[in-house]
Amino acid sequence: MDRRQVLAYRIAEHGLHRSAKDVADLAVVRAGLQDSMRDTALLALVARLDAPAAPVDDPRLVLAWTLRGAPHYHLDLAEVTRALVPLDDADALARMLWQRKDLAATGLAAADVVFTAAAALRAVVTKEMTKGAVSTAVTKKLPPEFSRWCRGCNATHIQEQLMRIAAPHAGVRLVAGASPATLAPLEGRGRMRRTPDVAAATSVVESYLRLNGPASPGEAAEFVGTARAVVDKTWPSDLASVDVEGKKRYLPADRLKALENPSEPDVVRLLPPLDPFIQARDKALLVPDPARRKEVWKMLGNPGALLADGDIAGTWRTKGSGAKLAFTVTAFDPLRPGIREDAEAEAARVAAARGFEKYAVTWVG
Repeated sequence: MDRRQVLAYRIAEHGLHRSAKDVADLAVVRAGLQDSMRDTALLALVARLDAPAAPVDDPRLVLAWTLRGAPHYHLDLAEVTRALVPLDDADALARMLWQRKDLAATGLAAADVVFTAAAALRAVVTKEMTKGAVSTAVTKKLPPEFSRWCRGCNATHIQEQLMRIAAPHAGVRLVAGASPATLAPLEGRGRMRRTPDVAAATSVVESYLRLNGPASPGEAAEFVGTARAVVDKTWPSDLASVDVEGKKRYLPADRLKALENPSEPDVVRLLPPLDPFIQARDKALLVPDPARRKEVWKMLGNPGALLADGDIAGTWRTKGSGAKLAFTVTAFDPLRPGIREDAEAEAARVAAARGFEKYAVTWVG
């Protein structure tokens, strides 16, 4: 398989042909839809659905810190929470990401750290509370080793990533659209579960391979937010092995025919930063040129991505002023006129979804 065929498969699997009629029909929503930047989830749905202006208002969707501790909308948060129960201490420690060294220094088992924090969160969050208020109350209930001095907040509080990975186990969700960030208890939350669910964890890996396959175990581990050795324990059994430009990769066997004969990727979309399509971990496959990769994935402030004719063809940014949303679209290579017209139609959809009455598009390149 070459990269163009793989990207054509992913475009179809991600629902970017707009064939789905309902939020629940989209595989990206069933897998979890990230919402870490302004309107990310909203615009990811705009790119996939001919839907109402605010499809994230769907009452079936629940927002919570889940995969990698990032906020995601889910249709079945209980199932995802089961998948997030650490399989062992190595898994629990790996999910702490950049704060693993700090929390390893507590000398406690990593899983015990997670569930001790979860118990404190559960006790504190019995109603809607701002994140700051929750952090202050939870920090007082935990051993000092669970906290750190935060220069930005000018206070000592619970480690950020620990709070995030503990929250779903505590039965705590995020209040969608709230500013500042606000937490609330899940309705009818049951007892806290500590028993690992290998089948549920495996389903998360399988979802990644289905959406962003063919992929490697290491790429799946990075997406899940755990160690490569942990993914070995949750590696799906019914997979097809595929050669992608000389590299051995995997995807669910029932998707092999779709990969071999993908729909023509003749779509133009303005994908928001952190869109599920650009969340695939094989960035060199998505954007082979290193200089262009640096334009799509930045240390801070990622732009959106222009998807055109089966490839990432450029980037885009917006700036709002009054009732008008101004777009700056930077193309990597010269584009045919039809792509520009379609991209401007997509800009109109984005502006309307974000509540702007007018829009304008400026092209660079």
